[in-house]
Amino acid sequence: MGISHSNTSEKSSLFSDLDTSPDSPLTALLGALESTAAARDLQGGTAKHERDLIRHSGLLLLTIPKAYGGADGTLTDALRVARKIAGVDSALAHLFAFHHFQLITLRLYTQESQWAPLFKSTAQHGWFWGNALNPLDHRALLERRGQGYVINGDKSFCSGAKDSDMLVVSALLDGKLKVAAIPTQRAGITVNDDWDNMGQRQTDSGSVSFVDVRVNEDELLQQPGPLSSPYASLRSCIGQLILTNVYLGVAEGALQQAKQFVRSSARPWLSSGVDRVEDDPYVLRNFGEFLADTAAARALTDEALHQLQAALDLEQQVTPEIRGQVAIAIASAKVISSRAALSVSSRMFEVMGARSTTGRLRLDRFWRNVRTHTLHDPVDYKLRELGYWALTDTPPPPSFYS
Repeated sequence: MGISHSNTSEKSSLFSDLDTSPDSPLTALLGALESTAAARDLQGGTAKHERDLIRHSGLLLLTIPKAYGGADGTLTDALRVARKIAGVDSALAHLFAFHHFQLITLRLYTQESQWAPLFKSTAQHGWFWGNALNPLDHRALLERRGQGYVINGDKSFCSGAKDSDMLVVSALLDGKLKVAAIPTQRAGITVNDDWDNMGQRQTDSGSVSFVDVRVNEDELLQQPGPLSSPYASLRSCIGQLILTNVYLGVAEGALQQAKQFVRSSARPWLSSGVDRVEDDPYVLRNFGEFLADTAAARALTDEALHQLQAALDLEQQVTPEIRGQVAIAIASAKVISSRAALSVSSRMFEVMGARSTTGRLRLDRFWRNVRTHTLHDPVDYKLRELGYWALTDTPPPPSFYS
């Protein structure tokens, strides 16, 4: 049973026609990112120019309410945009989605009196938010000092921290996880250039070091704070659905690249008995599987988006049962989207042929990106959660990964 969609907000966002309008900010952004994606994948490092393109597009304001200077869109809008970006550049899609992830974290973990000024400043100054909330990394410690606190230690997998304006940071205080929102340029913060992985090469997902970094009392997100209610615990569901949409975007992008290459450059195999590659029965079979796998992932992901948005619209009225249904819908979508992305991005070479493996095209980036990203947390544990639900009707307990 899913959540009824009747409670979902019907308001239309400023960016509601992004997928079709040739003059939309997203259309221009996609073209710019796609034109340099292969070269930037080789280069790695911080995509400063492309991050600025996202800043200038206005898309960072997508989930900020109009009353605070934003575009009045929904999280669903933002994740659909992230999916589109992932089709051409999954690293930048990750950073874009994580920006909105931090903004929704403020709404889930604090009262309006705390998040509203941060939203206003984000809209006014064009802030790009980065992530340093890694609950599995316990090396950063928060201690009381004077009228406030200080953070000392390191955090890993801090996606988007480089070139960010604000950070959402986690640290342990007396063994308990605390979360704060602080400026990236605050004294004592060093964002390290130590991300050089085989995929997602421009997510700047390296480490951040903290040396006596001041944290004021009103910068802690503790009313109600992390995992404090079914509504607040939706943050974990959002993180999982961000990954799901990026995986699906990679699958869609890889399918489109394979289609373009086969139609422009591939040849039928000598024993195929056909004159056109489009008539090769094995090429057609593979494309049929690519299409079916991607369509299945899209259907599940869209359903999960509907259920999550409906739950977010309920705010504090979200029940544990509703939250559990959302988590199961997202886990199902994540399993299928990760499988689809890995399959299409690796098997695309079977239909494109040997010419497609030239380093100049770097078409292997689709597989490298999704292979790197799908290791964020093990899909096997999502399957275990789904299996337990199937047998016992018991949803996974809220955690930072479920």
